[in-house]
Amino acid sequence: MNDTAVSIHASAIVEDGARLGPGCVVHAQAIVRRHVELGAGVIVHPGAVIGGDPQDLKFDPATASGVRVGARTVLREHVTINRATRPGTCTEVGADCFLMSGSHVAHDCRVGDGVVMANAVLLAGHVQVGDRAFLGGAALFHQFVRIGQLAMISGGARMAQDVPPFAMAAERNEIIGLNRVGIRRRGCPRETLGELKRAFRAVYLAPGNIRELAAAALAEGGYASAEGCAFLEFFAAGRRGFARARRGGDVEPDVAD
Repeated sequence: MNDTAVSIHASAIVEDGARLGPGCVVHAQAIVRRHVELGAGVIVHPGAVIGGDPQDLKFDPATASGVRVGARTVLREHVTINRATRPGTCTEVGADCFLMSGSHVAHDCRVGDGVVMANAVLLAGHVQVGDRAFLGGAALFHQFVRIGQLAMISGGARMAQDVPPFAMAAERNEIIGLNRVGIRRRGCPRETLGELKRAFRAVYLAPGNIRELAAAALAEGGYASAEGCAFLEFFAAGRRGFARARRGGDVEPDVAD
């Protein structure tokens, strides 16, 4: 078989209307429902169900909605991705993602490129996950929560509020510092890390309203990097409120200093 051929294993189900890009592999007992679009090289492992109806009691199964998965994404055993609730829209998972066994992406979610979801991560409806975020095993995410790019969420965490880009979060809505390892692996210069530390301190280690503190820091200027600006701009949007620093400001000393 050449690299552009599509491979559908015995006992897999690919419904009429699904579109599979070149090099896709659908393993035994996986199900790819109608209105699903898989980019080139997507791998769907056994037991995964892609494009199932939303778990929404008000949903009309006749709705023409779907799921779109980006190129080279790997969907491991028993991953489930539900289609969107509104006509003409898709639940989206980006390119080069890795969704480990038993993880779930609910209706209307938007998952960026290069995201890793460890085993049993559960995203409720309308969750947004930024590029290259890492979601630890069995972490839970409330509907409409936003997780910024390159954020890292610890295993077993429960997130009902937004987590900004480049941050680390744990437990229940607790910000514990910056994802310094991820930032360095991204190739950000030392100056960018310094800006992110300064932005973090301005928002999380000062008294006041988080949204207002972020807006004030951005208005004061002095942030030359796209990363520093993205961190502060994140707080201008959202509907769930924002995860807070651990009680007493107990965050990484390297950030707090």
